[in-house]
Formats: sequence, structure tokens, C-alpha cells
Amino acid sequence: MTHTIDILSIPVSDPARAKTFYMDTLGFELVHEGEMGPDQKWIQLRLPNTETSISLVTWFDSMPAGSLRGLLISIADVVASRAGLIAKGVDATDIEDAPWGKYAMFNDSEGNGLILMQSAF
Repeated sequence: MTHTIDILSIPVSDPARAKTFYMDTLGFELVHEGEMGPDQKWIQLRLPNTETSISLVTWFDSMPAGSLRGLLISIADVVASRAGLIAKGVDATDIEDAPWGKYAMFNDSEGNGLILMQSAF
């Protein structure tokens, strides 16, 4: 039996704003968008050439917008990726070295904490 992580829920307060951030700033692609119920919309996105996707959620009381921390986005060049984020107005930390690679942290449009990671392996 093969197990995979299919969808990660990202807590947001403004799904349209978050969708724009993830697509225009981070390069995610739209997988599906549609009505889910009264005042709820399903927005599913993923990075190109990946299987795991994200869903922008507003309906979990235990997951308020901005409460997510530590979502790692694996990239080939942390220096170039960080510079690209800064050019788009994102406030990213300085690049740090760790035994497992290099990384820089930033927040999405909703205050969720994300990490750009360039693996040493």
C-alpha cells in the first residue's frame, strides 16, 4: 500500500487574497475552485510538477488564519528564490544555514509562516 499526503489545509481569512498570493507570488497553479456550501469556496492549488496540493480554508475554528507555521517549500536555489520574493514585496528573513541545508522564512498574505528550503542532500 502506498501512502501520500494529498492536500494540506492552509487557514486563511480572505481566500481571494490568499489565492492571488499563492499563484502570483509563489507560482502555484489552480487545481480546482468551486462552491462548497453557504459562504464557503473550495480553492485547491499546487506547485508545478508536484502531487501534494493545498486548500485555502476558512471553516476550521481550531485553525484561524495565520496560525500555520513551518510549511516547507523545497527549492533549488534559496538565494534566487528569496530575492524573487523580496522583489514582489514579501518580507523574508536572511538566509540561515542548518545541517540539513539553507532556508529563509516569510509569511503569506494571511500571516501563515512558510519556509523556503534548499536541501543539502
